[in-house]
Amino acid sequence: MAGYCGNILRINLTTRTVDTQPLDMALARKFVGGRGLGTSYFQKEVDPNVDALGPDNKMFFTTGPLTGTTAPTSGRYMVVTKSPLSGTIASSNSGGFWAAELKRAGFDMIIVEGRADRPCSISIRNSEVHIEDAETCWGKTVTETTDALLEAFGDPKARVLAIGPAGEKQSMIAAIMNDRYRAAGRSGVGAVMGSKNLKAIVVRGTGKVDSGQPDQTKEVLARMRKKIAEHDVTGKGLPAYGTAVLVNVINEHGVYPTKNFQQAYFETADKVSGETLAEEYLVKNVACYACPITCGRRCVVDGQEGEGPEYETLWCYSASCGVDDLPSVIRANNLCNDYGLDTISAGATIACAMELFEKGFIKPDEIDGPPLKFGSGEAIVEWTRKMGCHEGFGAELAQGSARLAAKYGAPELSMSSKKLELPAYDPRGIQGHGLQYATSNRGGCHVRGYMIAPEILGIPEKLDPLSLEGKATWTKIFQDLTAVIDSLGLCLFTSFALGAEDYRDMYSAITGADITTEDLLKTGERIWNLERVFNLNAGVDPGEDKLPKRLLEEPIPEGPSKGQVHRLGELLPQYYQERGWSAEGRPTEAKLAELALA
Repeated sequence: MAGYCGNILRINLTTRTVDTQPLDMALARKFVGGRGLGTSYFQKEVDPNVDALGPDNKMFFTTGPLTGTTAPTSGRYMVVTKSPLSGTIASSNSGGFWAAELKRAGFDMIIVEGRADRPCSISIRNSEVHIEDAETCWGKTVTETTDALLEAFGDPKARVLAIGPAGEKQSMIAAIMNDRYRAAGRSGVGAVMGSKNLKAIVVRGTGKVDSGQPDQTKEVLARMRKKIAEHDVTGKGLPAYGTAVLVNVINEHGVYPTKNFQQAYFETADKVSGETLAEEYLVKNVACYACPITCGRRCVVDGQEGEGPEYETLWCYSASCGVDDLPSVIRANNLCNDYGLDTISAGATIACAMELFEKGFIKPDEIDGPPLKFGSGEAIVEWTRKMGCHEGFGAELAQGSARLAAKYGAPELSMSSKKLELPAYDPRGIQGHGLQYATSNRGGCHVRGYMIAPEILGIPEKLDPLSLEGKATWTKIFQDLTAVIDSLGLCLFTSFALGAEDYRDMYSAITGADITTEDLLKTGERIWNLERVFNLNAGVDPGEDKLPKRLLEEPIPEGPSKGQVHRLGELLPQYYQERGWSAEGRPTEAKLAELALA
């Protein structure tokens, strides 16, 4: 099929060998690409009980059939591996330009296995691939590494994927960065890369990704761009204010988690909103590869230019930490980018530490930095720096909130699911979204089934966020569709303007494959179930489909959603039934056979 290069690059760091292998096209048809194809290879090659930071864990850098084409937002890739943070499958997504460059170099996927005996990088120039020493880059920030490797590579058009000091130190919340500011952020994938002594992958490609039906592709993609441009979210809100357009929207609904989810309304949210960011600090909009939305924010503070912060980052460093000083939030964001930290987990872990500190679990004489007090802009900046370089108590924070709270005997103060910190929406006032948090295959995640779209934004239709009716069905549909989008190599933001039929049209036009919308969604269901099976085999019991006790038992104290708790106990059985699983939350033999997974 067109859209695929047909090649996998397999690199063994232990033996320092490089091998180009043919892509299994039968698996490509069955799992599309990206997240699905990476998961398929992963579960075939990796023991679910592998040590996530051991040499037997593997990393799959996977693109989709639409990655590197002219389809809108087609610059995405996935990193599939086992998460050291949660023990689940980790499939982290990123944009930018790196993935398109990999496709142009002639590869659909890179499989990295083994462990190098010293710091190294991988250099790809079309079919010419080398493993090179990177000891001079070890210890450098992402920006420093990118600059050094581009100079050494000798081609400014090359693209760099790298880890920062956090990944080198194997922080459980370390991210993989590409194009300086784009992040495969969640699940600790940067730690896995660091455990392999792999600092970076530099790629330059001069090829082209062909379309199976050029005339049809041109017509279909023109129609998609028009829909994206004319939609209020993708054509107006995101270009004007970036993802931070949501700050005031979510706060006004009373579901903006504040002070580690103790509250759900932040009185001074406007000081750290997308509108304020655009008015006072925005230099220009930035787009990823082939993206007409241009939601990226190029901002300057203290004379330093960087990208972001995104909505989630604004939230976790402001409301979640009780801070309304926007420059401090931007500084913390820039540190995360340079040290290679997941901004959500980093900010949420600091918020957890602040509650532990204020309640006396963490003693003042245990910390070697600013007091961990809610509202301290100094604290969020300095503790982010210390987390990034594993300095003093920062090394404790760098392992995430679940391990931190458990160490101090208060695991209930970690606002996480499956040890992954929850993002910027209080599920007590958004029932479907809370169900998605609890059932997500990688833990507390908002981008595995973005129920904010129907429950808050009314896309594709408005649902009552407090009602339970139909939420299991909607959650399943959103989860399956998201798996498809991740596998195609497109940005999830397109789903505000596009529907399942649109993704089918793009996939069929570019690859030449004849597939129905129903079959494409069935592929998404297949991917979701395969991830679930891996987790179960890895010992992640269905009992982990849960939310923090606070969100189930402590009503929101004030604001528009006052008095609400999440009703997970009522929703979970409905969800398992909707999935066709057993009452205990396990895929049945009949379901696996239906999905050709038995």
